[in-house]
Amino acid sequence: MIDPNAIRERILGTLPGSDVVVSDTTGTGDHFEARVVSPDFAGKSMVQQHQLVYAPLQDWLKSGELHALALKTYSPEQWKKLGSR
Repeated sequence: MIDPNAIRERILGTLPGSDVVVSDTTGTGDHFEARVVSPDFAGKSMVQQHQLVYAPLQDWLKSGELHALALKTYSPEQWKKLGSR
């Protein structure tokens, strides 16, 4: 069972200065949703953004300990246009 804060800390380790919110979507500690707003995403495709987020989580994904992670990724400009919902 993974704590959402552990996921958040790993993402921040790779993307420092990002706004990261992680929630356990099922209460089972293996299905999560993450919203990541990072200046590192500027000019990158959604696929590239997701690759940056998944990179520090590969060991948990490969072991199955982290079964699912739904991502919503935004550059600060994209997030601002959405009204920071």
